[in-house]
Amino acid sequence: MAKKKLNKNWLHDHINDPYVKLAQKEGYRARAAYKLKEIDEEEKLIRPGQVIVDLGAAPGSWSQYARSKLSGKEGGGINGTVVALDLLPMEPIADVLFIQGDFTDDAILAELDRQLGGRKADLVLSDMAPNLSGIAVSDAARVEYLIELAIEFARHHMKPDGALLVKCFNGRGYNEIVHRFRAEFKTVISKKPKASRDKSSEIFLLGKILKNPA
Repeated sequence: MAKKKLNKNWLHDHINDPYVKLAQKEGYRARAAYKLKEIDEEEKLIRPGQVIVDLGAAPGSWSQYARSKLSGKEGGGINGTVVALDLLPMEPIADVLFIQGDFTDDAILAELDRQLGGRKADLVLSDMAPNLSGIAVSDAARVEYLIELAIEFARHHMKPDGALLVKCFNGRGYNEIVHRFRAEFKTVISKKPKASRDKSSEIFLLGKILKNPA
């Protein structure tokens, strides 16, 4: 009964969420677009001409936002490149290249290199999060693992002066993740955008300029 009530409360909050309504109005697939939008507007991450890679992209709202910053009208071509990767299928987005598969898989990485023609990313995005079990130690390890994968990807596929933005959670293991970021990047900034729900412990880490690119 408690779980049913919790689901009902979540649904009520979701339906009445101003960012959910805004996403529906503006054509974004998820309210998460506004988290990236706020961080981008503060940090000036996305600029015309860039190569942007979106890890764990489905359903695609971050790719949608990135694409909108690189062009005018949808379908009118873009000044730059956006590549989205995910294990899950994703509905097409105009002007966005989509590769379905595991971004740690050699075949998928080869396809990414082919699509980019040897170019490296200016910006790597990761809104990935594991399916949480509610067991703090286990969940923290899963979050840390995904972030480790994103960092390794950035070290090999991002320009040395590029930026990596990842989602993590302010709880067990968070300090270790920040420490890892500081070991890899010259500048590390944490962000809690307004579109991130107050009840959520999610926080975004931005790393700029690799210390030791591969």
